[in-house]
This record gives sequence, C-alpha cells and structure tokens, in this order.
Amino acid sequence: MCWQCFSNLNVSNPLEASVSEAEGPSRRAFLNRLGGAGLGFTALLASHAHAQVDVGQASGIRKLIPAETLEASARQQYRQTLGEAESKGALAPDDYPQLKRLRAIAAKLIPFTAQWNPDSRKWKWEVNLIGSKQINAWCMPGGKIAFYTGILDQLQLNDDEVAMIMGHEMAHALREHSRERLAKSKATGMGLSVASQLLGLGQLGDVAANLGTQLLTLKYGRDDETEADLVGLEIAARGGFKPEASVQLWKKMLAATGAGKGQLPFLSTHPSGNNRIQELEANLPKVAQLYAQAVQGRDTAPLN
Repeated sequence: MCWQCFSNLNVSNPLEASVSEAEGPSRRAFLNRLGGAGLGFTALLASHAHAQVDVGQASGIRKLIPAETLEASARQQYRQTLGEAESKGALAPDDYPQLKRLRAIAAKLIPFTAQWNPDSRKWKWEVNLIGSKQINAWCMPGGKIAFYTGILDQLQLNDDEVAMIMGHEMAHALREHSRERLAKSKATGMGLSVASQLLGLGQLGDVAANLGTQLLTLKYGRDDETEADLVGLEIAARGGFKPEASVQLWKKMLAATGAGKGQLPFLSTHPSGNNRIQELEANLPKVAQLYAQAVQGRDTAPLN
C-alpha cells in the first residue's frame, strides 16, 4: 500500500511483525540532532528552574523494575510497531510534512524534560507517525514516541494542542508510570513482597524483559493522568506553546466520544476524570509566566 493511501489503514495489531533494527540516515540524523544539540542560555536556565506545578515525588516502588530492562523491552516493541506499520505502507517517511511537524514540536519540548527525570538526558528520543484512523498517541519508556494520523486529522489539532498531547505522553515516560504500574501489578500477582525484591531476588527484572505487548495496553490511573496532564502542561509552556490549548484539547477529546462514537483508543488507556479540565484550568496561572518567557525568548532570538 502506498503512503498516500495509508491514512485509510487501521493498524490494529502493530506488534505482530518483526523488523530489522536498521534505521535510515534521515532518522539517525534527527536523533543525533536531538541528542547532541546544545541548549541556548535561556533554555538552559529554564530547564533547571524549579517546577511550577506540584505533582509530588515519583513512587519508589517503580525501582523494583530495572529501568534499563524496561527501556530495552520498549525499544524492541517500538521497532516491531514501526516494522508492522512499514510493512503495510503506513509508516510516514522522514520527509512527510506531518512527521516533520511532529519532530519540530518534539525538538522544542525535549530540552525541558530532564528536570522531571535526569536519566532522560541519556534517552535516544524518537518520534514517528503511523497511518491509522485511530485517535491515539503514546510514548514508551526511554522516549519512544508515536502519533497516529487519526488524532491529528480527526481532531484537527493545531501545534499547541499537539504539544499538549506530546508533553502529556512524554510525562508518562518521565514519571515512569509504566514502570510503576508493572512493579505494582506483578509484585502483587506473584505474591512477592517489596522486601524480597529489595534483597535482590530479581524476579521482576525477568518480568520486565518479557512484557509482550503490555506497554501499549497499560491503563493509567487517575493520579497518573493528573501527573501527566500537569507535567506535560509545564513542559509545553516552557517550550513556547499556549497553556490554554490543554483545555481546548480535552474539550475536543471529550466531544469526539459523543454522538454514539464510542470509546476512543486514546481514552481506553487514558481514563478521563470529570475534573480533568478543571484541574488544568486551575494550573494555567502557574505556567503562564513560563510561556511568556518562552515567547519573549523566541521573539528576541537572533536570526541565523
């Protein structure tokens, strides 16, 4: 199937096919640019400024799952997902305008992620676009991001709204929600105590290495969603995207579930609480100055 036709394709089981680990030169260049680009002085200061939203400390139980093992599993699943899409002609080429747009937005957000997880400085961030009617997007542990064309096209998202979704998904990875959920569920299911794991028995490390498709089907709780909303809001504001777009986005998302349209794939793993929009609205003043500073820095930056 040709790329021009791919938006009519619904990639329902993207993890069934294997794929070569080879990456094209354009994608490697994108990753190298993100990994090696130096931050300007303003961005450097902003990236180390104190957080303006309050989400508390990340749960310590996540440490029962080795981060390196989980990220390795995520890389494997990500390659499989892209391989399945590519085999169906549904993986956007590097020069596709919508993909270039997504990567440009990611490049503005990534410099502001490390304050939420210092280990993210070592991540090899990737952003790819999959042709599907699904209204969905996600970020796996280690910074592996995918958007589906359905969420861009059906919701008619502007750049600010895309940044809010991307920031939200980045936040799930930065706050290690998948790692925490897997640690809790597997420890409980296997009858293992926290104490036994801290003594180094290692069963949960084996679990993390054999996740199958679980990273794409994990359901987050309300607390996880609130954290991701607020952390994503702040990251996007620091990147120069309008904070109010977070409210607009969720109004669009909720409207898309009406009129008998049923549950969206995005909302199946991202439950929507009744107070979601109100929580975002309450935090808009906290990030308003960050956005103003970002816009001012952008407007006064010298032309290359």
